[in-house]
Amino acid sequence: MDKEQVHQEANNRLWEIGGRMLKFGQLPMLMGIVNVTPDSFSDGGQYFDHAAAIKHGLQLVEDGAEILDVGGESTRPGSQGITADEELQRVIPVIEGLAAQSDVPISCDTSKSQVARDALHAGATIINDISGLRFDAEMPLVCADSDCGVVCMHVQGVPETMQEDPRYDDVVGEIHAYFVERLESLEQAGIARQRIVVDPGIGFGKTAEHNLWILSNISSFQELGRPVLIGHSRKRFLGKVLGRKLDERNAGTIGVTVALAGQSTDIIRVHDVRAARDALLAWNAVARGI
Repeated sequence: MDKEQVHQEANNRLWEIGGRMLKFGQLPMLMGIVNVTPDSFSDGGQYFDHAAAIKHGLQLVEDGAEILDVGGESTRPGSQGITADEELQRVIPVIEGLAAQSDVPISCDTSKSQVARDALHAGATIINDISGLRFDAEMPLVCADSDCGVVCMHVQGVPETMQEDPRYDDVVGEIHAYFVERLESLEQAGIARQRIVVDPGIGFGKTAEHNLWILSNISSFQELGRPVLIGHSRKRFLGKVLGRKLDERNAGTIGVTVALAGQSTDIIRVHDVRAARDALLAWNAVARGI
């Protein structure tokens, strides 16, 4: 590998967010999930109260979360959207509270430009958009006008109907091509590639088989030259694979987390940060003979 290749590979392991640079290491970064919703598929309603959500986020940091992802609108299969005003009422106090009490980067999980703009003013430094900044025409402008990091995700369809009959001829190849287009489009909109992370969107318009193909081909997305984020935690495909109900999918989540670490995945988005961190540390100790 020549010096130019070494330099490029090093840049691929960096993410520019909010005027700072995140550098990825041997283990994946863990993004802790803070759902401020009454109806999310896994923990809907549990942290709907602002104080409870802030407390939960701070606990996730103590457990090892290196990023917090705050969301106020459920995007589970079959879900229906809410207004920007309602979403703002849910997430802004939580983002403000977390930003005041922690230095961990805060991500806002939203596809609405108004919510993104206010979240960035409240202390978020990352916008995590399930639509890849496509659902709201103003979203690329909002992100371009800030120095925030961007998670560009893939979804086939919209949450309300995305799981009715998802089809691909080549799920990995088609999502790879989607990211090629999105990276070029977002760069033209003024968002530097250094600020973008790609997320293939596990469970967003995919069957269990599609998800497994994605999860076993992380290298195809690493070829894009940007960090890769995976959010598989407790999702429906694990029920198909394991025959387990929602509240019995933590072990399966950890199993996939370790498999992703073995493929050098950069960021893993999970509910149970403590269990994921312990599993990764144990796996790393054995894998490296430490």
